[in-house]
Amino acid sequence: MAWVILIVSGALEAVWASALSASKGLKKLWPSVLFVVSMCASMAGLAFAMTSIATGTAYAVWVGMGAVLTTVWAIVSKQERATVTRVLLLAGLVACVVGLKVVS
Repeated sequence: MAWVILIVSGALEAVWASALSASKGLKKLWPSVLFVVSMCASMAGLAFAMTSIATGTAYAVWVGMGAVLTTVWAIVSKQERATVTRVLLLAGLVACVVGLKVVS
């Protein structure tokens, strides 16, 4: 269960990062509200997961998930370009996150 919550929390990290960008420096109300709510939920999920998953592993998975999903969202929404190098590096990051789960 902790792993599922950690994965969801990683996805929420991507939500709050994207909402923070969309809020334009916390000047737009609804993206700012989404930022605060998703950040609190993401942190709470990370805290819960860390009760049964090693801190280093949980944090690395949380950050890795957030980074990959935030970048994928930026590519899908045309804010960033998908280059071969970027896709390969993201795939490497995903492989590292999966590796952490396997060795835990």
